[in-house]
Amino acid sequence: MKRILTYGTYDLLHFGHIRLLQRAKALGDYLIVALSTDEFNELKGKKAYHNYETRKKMLEAIRYVDLVIPEDNWNQKIQDVNDYKVDIVVMGSDWANNEKFEELKDYCKVVYLDRTEGISTTKIKQELKLQEPDNLTNQIPNV
Repeated sequence: MKRILTYGTYDLLHFGHIRLLQRAKALGDYLIVALSTDEFNELKGKKAYHNYETRKKMLEAIRYVDLVIPEDNWNQKIQDVNDYKVDIVVMGSDWANNEKFEELKDYCKVVYLDRTEGISTTKIKQELKLQEPDNLTNQIPNV
């Protein structure tokens, strides 16, 4: 059995996330997602819209995901690879050449997958801020 591991926050779950998980799962038999906890995101200066438990439930509902584990800190990756007998760590190509993942090459294979063009959580958040809320009085039907 080939075990695959990936890391992320997976906030505002979108097609790019699904596509990454699908391609990661295609590399093996068992996909583990290490999901950044709320506390870890705070340390990274990130604020997720959904809390950890909600993000975890969303990931667990995706057919490509076999197991979701918490990511509490930057330094747990080697331990995760060893504990879960991981064969391949998969990350988005924006992490290529990052020492946090390059050091894993001594323990397993590391694969960087291209991101899905035109979509990201950051982009979604930026675009939502640009939208004006609808005028509620225009939505109330006349009776």
